[in-house]
Amino acid sequence: MEIKERIQLLIKQMNKGIYEKETEIGLSLLAALAGESVLLLGPPGVAKSMVARRLKRAFRQALSFEYLMSRFSTPDEIFGPVSISRLKASDKYERVVDGYLPTADVVFLDEIWKAGPAIQNTLLTVINEKLFRNGDRELHLPLKLLVAASNELPAQGEGLEALWDRFLIRIVCTCIKQEETFYQMLLDDGEDEQMETSPLQITNEEYETWQTQIRQVTLSKEVLKCITAIRRDLCNVEVGSDGIHRDVYVSDRRWKNIVRLLKTSAFMHGRSEVEVVDLLPIYHCLWNEMNEREGTRQVVIRSLFSSYLVSLVEMNKALKADLRVSCVHKALEQARRDGDHRDDDLAITDYFYYQIENHGTGNTYIFIVDFKNLKENDHSRAPQRGVMYADPLNPKRTIIRSFSASEQLLKEGAEQVMLFRDDRHIYINGVRFPMKRLKRGEQQQLCAGSLSVTDRDYESELECLNTALGCRMKELSENMFITADDRRDIELQVAQIRKEIAWARVDVRKLKYGDE
Repeated sequence: MEIKERIQLLIKQMNKGIYEKETEIGLSLLAALAGESVLLLGPPGVAKSMVARRLKRAFRQALSFEYLMSRFSTPDEIFGPVSISRLKASDKYERVVDGYLPTADVVFLDEIWKAGPAIQNTLLTVINEKLFRNGDRELHLPLKLLVAASNELPAQGEGLEALWDRFLIRIVCTCIKQEETFYQMLLDDGEDEQMETSPLQITNEEYETWQTQIRQVTLSKEVLKCITAIRRDLCNVEVGSDGIHRDVYVSDRRWKNIVRLLKTSAFMHGRSEVEVVDLLPIYHCLWNEMNEREGTRQVVIRSLFSSYLVSLVEMNKALKADLRVSCVHKALEQARRDGDHRDDDLAITDYFYYQIENHGTGNTYIFIVDFKNLKENDHSRAPQRGVMYADPLNPKRTIIRSFSASEQLLKEGAEQVMLFRDDRHIYINGVRFPMKRLKRGEQQQLCAGSLSVTDRDYESELECLNTALGCRMKELSENMFITADDRRDIELQVAQIRKEIAWARVDVRKLKYGDE
């Protein structure tokens, strides 16, 4: 049986009799195989303790330890009482650890933030290094997973930051949302019986072998680029609905542990290399405050499609450049066919523009195509609407475009203007300005007609991009850790990209067939 099929069946088996906890159980198993710990955050009565009990069933002959913390809890209750006999016989301060946390495979600690400093400090080493010092001996713990639970975040200023940072995966648990599932829970009279030994359960030997195999999983360059994009975007995460942004801090140690988690995800899906789709669950590892959670989730989801967005931006840039060249070709050719020589001596700037003199700072330009299509100055006709804006590539330059070509620019804050022309001038809001013309003996800049449109097959490129997008969607749908909210937002992201692809196809038709 393939590892992915086995893990899926194991998760399904652990979910029997428990409702809407697929994400919690799946991510907890991921954490166990990665050697990490999980924090379940949610109100009482949402099956947080049951998740930890079910994780015990993933491992054959596993021992568990469960404890409800309070302000009065002592290390003896967690790590075992001091052995009086050894203290008397050999003057050694050792604990009797059998049946306590140091001998357990799966540990559940409820109300974790209520534990005192002595317990918390010991847990730092237990979680991170899987070590426990008992007297003069250092015990290597069999701990596979520590699940902690709380109905609140750690209080600020009480020295809990180090322990909070040890929980790599932080899952928000809620009540059952689907009404039908809620009815099933109400009518289910089955007890939480112990699962009999199953061939799906993971033995200690398999667990150790898998740890070696997980370390051998590699990361692709695309994944590293996505991690870089996520780190950059975490510096400006939207928190709340009032437009406030925040820099979300993630330590280097935490990123190191996240990579281990990614390798484990790839292994659980039967792959020897981490792929972009493995990044999906890591938003559970990035947030520190509840109002950061949604923003970090969106950052990760966007990263899954960043390579397609980069390709689409580059393609659109090249396509629009080709469109400009094509439009200039057509406009100049049409003028020649019509015998219109009024603009033959207008100075062409940067292949696409005519310059307007005496306007503003003297750096105002209009697209050749737009100028040629302007209406003749005639008071009996309405002027042509246009927009005027600062060139984003050259802020010192002002560009004028006809409104029909630049409606989006007007939405983005460009100034609306009214335009006419005559043989030698342009009229902007009724004011006449001369056009810059070649001086006697001055050579025309390389004419746009000498430029060539690239021979890129944009239609095929867009089709390949759309197909790759579909493949990415399919891969994500097969990810064991996807939630209903994730699926919804992924579909929205894909729909937006496909909308951009559709607009690009419109531009391709304009380029190839002159469609409007």
